[in-house]
Amino acid sequence: MSWFSDFCRSTVGKKAVMAVSGLVLFGFVLVHMLGNLKLYLPAHPDGSIPINVYGAFLRHMGEPLVPAYTLLGIARLVLLAAVVMHIWAAWAVTQASRAARPVPYQKREVVQATYAARTMRWGGVIILLFVLYHLAHLTFGWVGPSFVEGDVRHNLIAGFQVWWISAFYMVAQVALGFHLYHGLWSLFQSLGWNHPRYNAWRRGFAIVFAWVVTVGNLSFPVAILTGLVA
Repeated sequence: MSWFSDFCRSTVGKKAVMAVSGLVLFGFVLVHMLGNLKLYLPAHPDGSIPINVYGAFLRHMGEPLVPAYTLLGIARLVLLAAVVMHIWAAWAVTQASRAARPVPYQKREVVQATYAARTMRWGGVIILLFVLYHLAHLTFGWVGPSFVEGDVRHNLIAGFQVWWISAFYMVAQVALGFHLYHGLWSLFQSLGWNHPRYNAWRRGFAIVFAWVVTVGNLSFPVAILTGLVA
C-alpha cells in the first residue's frame, strides 16, 4: 500500500481525495434535499405523514435482512469518513500551496478570484458548525425547542418556528451554495475534466446544482416561518 500512501501525500493525490470525498458529499446533500421536499406532500389516505414515512424507511431499510439502523449507521460512517477526508485534503492542499508560494498573492490576483473561491475556507467552517448543530437538533434531539423521536415533520416545524434557528440555517445554506459551486467547478478540474470545450458545461452544471440545492433547502425555513407549512 506504499504507492497509495505516496499518492495521498502528493498534491495531485490530495486534490483527488478532496474531489472524490466531495463527490460523495455532493450526492448526499442533493438526496437529502430531495427527501426533505416530502415536507410539502399532503398526508396519505391512512393519515401517515410522507416525510415521517421517509424517515422511518431510512431507519428500517434492509429489514429483516439486517437490524434497524444498520444500513443507516453504515451510511453515516461513510459520510463521516468523507467529511474527515475532505477536511484533511482541503487543509493539506492549502498548506502545500502556502509552502510553495511563501510570498502573498498580489491584490490584483485576489480581485480576479471568484467570491465563492475566496470564501471556501470560511464557508466550510460555517457548514461544519451547522452540520454539528443540525445533527444535535434534528437527529439526536439534544438541542432545540421540541423533539419527538420519529416525528420528522414536528421536529422541523418546531425548530424552524424559532427565528434564530431559521436564520442560522439560511446563512449556512448560502455558504453551502457557494461551496457547492466552487467545489463542483474544482472537482472536475481535479479529476482531469478540464478542457475549453467542456468548461462552459462545467460552469453551467455547477451553477444549476448549487442553485437547486440552495433554493430547495432555503424553502423549508421560509415555508415554516411564513405559515405555508404548519
